[in-house]
Amino acid sequence: MANIDTKEQQSSTKTHIELRMRANPEYLCVARTVVRQVVRILGLKEDKCELVALAVEEALTNIIRHSYGGPCDKPIIMKLSKIDPYDENKPALEIAIRDFGRQVDPKSIKAGQLDELGLGGRGVHIIRSVMDEIQFSRADDCGMQLRMLKYIT
Repeated sequence: MANIDTKEQQSSTKTHIELRMRANPEYLCVARTVVRQVVRILGLKEDKCELVALAVEEALTNIIRHSYGGPCDKPIIMKLSKIDPYDENKPALEIAIRDFGRQVDPKSIKAGQLDELGLGGRGVHIIRSVMDEIQFSRADDCGMQLRMLKYIT
């Protein structure tokens, strides 16, 4: 868990919600509801609320499927924070997701072309198209971290 708070040291960030859940698809609806409500509170339009919730659900599904190899009792930690404007940046919602599963090279996580993808493989594409910024990184000890930003406009 050491790396999940790196952005808090660089800007005016306050964690509004921290959600710890088991890597089980049954809990995706809880995460989606939490994200949708936080995004609404921050003032994004309804269609953006649904898209951000979808991006988070795709990220969590990918963790369960690829990092953990399927549903299990291992943790996923998600933090939702509002980043106040600093320098020339806009206010944003930061969503940091941490798992404790398999590590991969962040450069290997790519979105495929939609016309080449089957039923699976669209999650990263959805995340990249919905969020304004995303960053995958290896956590210090084990697992991966995903940091996503959605500007509040």
